[in-house]
Amino acid sequence: MKLADSVELFFKQHGLDFANSLNRGIEKEALRITPTGRLSTQPHPTQLGSALTNPYITTDYAESLLEFITPVENNAQTSIEQLIDLHKFAYTHQGSELLWPMSMPCFVGCEADIQIAQYGSSNVGKMKTLYREGLKHRYGSYMQVISGVHFNFSFPDSFWQVLAQAEGQVLSQAYISAKYLALLRNVKRHLWLLAYLFGASPALCGSFLKDKKSAYPFETVGKGTYYLPYATALRLSDLGYTNKAQAALSIRYNDLQEYIHGLKQAIKMPSADFAHIAAGENGIYQQLNKNVLQIENEYYAPVRPKRVADSGEKPTDALLRGGVQYIELRALDIDPFSPAGVNIEQIRFLDLFLTWCVLSDSPEIHSCGEFLNAANLQQTLLYGRKPGVLLDNSGEKIALTDWAEQIMLELSQLAHDFDGGESGEYQAALNAQRNKLLDANLTPSGKIIAALTENNWDNATLGINIAEQFKQQATAQNYHQFSEAFLQQTSEQSVNKQRVLEQAPQAEFSEFLKDYFSK
Repeated sequence: MKLADSVELFFKQHGLDFANSLNRGIEKEALRITPTGRLSTQPHPTQLGSALTNPYITTDYAESLLEFITPVENNAQTSIEQLIDLHKFAYTHQGSELLWPMSMPCFVGCEADIQIAQYGSSNVGKMKTLYREGLKHRYGSYMQVISGVHFNFSFPDSFWQVLAQAEGQVLSQAYISAKYLALLRNVKRHLWLLAYLFGASPALCGSFLKDKKSAYPFETVGKGTYYLPYATALRLSDLGYTNKAQAALSIRYNDLQEYIHGLKQAIKMPSADFAHIAAGENGIYQQLNKNVLQIENEYYAPVRPKRVADSGEKPTDALLRGGVQYIELRALDIDPFSPAGVNIEQIRFLDLFLTWCVLSDSPEIHSCGEFLNAANLQQTLLYGRKPGVLLDNSGEKIALTDWAEQIMLELSQLAHDFDGGESGEYQAALNAQRNKLLDANLTPSGKIIAALTENNWDNATLGINIAEQFKQQATAQNYHQFSEAFLQQTSEQSVNKQRVLEQAPQAEFSEFLKDYFSK
């Protein structure tokens, strides 16, 4: 990473202000479970408000899969505390249930135990539920109860002005969009690093595998937990939240128009694999349509370019209208050792890493590059903590830890600048990740494997122990950023908002869908 003199000067003079101006938002999922570690079959708690309209607490695929959402913030600690507050509010209003603290699901008896999320009787609500019904029929429900953390991130305007000037470019939205796409390409090239440092799904409950054939050399521990000794993040492997069929779409981040066109084509492209699933015949709906993607959100990408959409606007139409506004990093496992599922050192490292990604050279990625990136990621997911494991850096074999150390060295100057020229929080966050290169047992996946194997525990025992501890902590402590009254009021307002939606005149659902997809 060689910086232009003006960019280097900007960070030296304004690094601390820059770090304090980064925009972040976090979406964190968590399954509601019974005290014995089974998936909850209870509906979404009424006191948490409407899953359709509550801006802070909703559900994802399943009725039991909560999603906590923080607003856009410049202060990373504030975001963490907001997440902890939302967990506290949920614990207060869901009775004896716990929140599963891991990405791979708890014990699931059968697919019938996984209830699809319900969003009410409005056409918008019915569409959200039907989309999930379609996911069930297309891929099965097990994949849909895997949890993760989505990290939304953008740079301040002042940074773009300096960077454009340093590169001799006129600052425009087209320039900003192109730089965000360059960032995303570099994230994909180095996704293996995030999997090694933050992967926290090296093991899974046997119930998740019972209907699947796997060639992986799993070992077992406890009463039925399967694990790979050196794995980091099985959630990102083909056992987790992935879709092999979508790889053929070749949707890449080389050009915004090309990306938008690729997604729009996939939404209109009929799929022979899904043709047998009802999509309105004789009034029967089991999916939204019979195309490769029902809607754009079905594209399972580890990172995405994003823009806040207007009401009823499709994500690609928002990008077409205004360009890339921020990026969404979707490849993070839940950290089971952090009450919020993510910790402050992790966020500070991501600040450094994403800034490095936008400042570093980022050639276009085509099929060969995609294959290489996927191979490096797969090697890390399955064997990342194995001593001496090798990756492929543009045709040259290199030890994972050596390559990671090279990146850490380039991040160190940014950390120095972000700390205002002194050794501070960013340098400490970087050092914490460097220590993981020296000792793989310090990684979340290493800690999980050690806890399971040293105690002959299964995932359920470890997960319940952690969940009980977090519930005790949450209920005992005071709110940090929100308040009980504010969150209760927000929940009540969301219920009223859903009620207004449902009382408004509604078109026939089939006409509503036709109108939505014709726009």
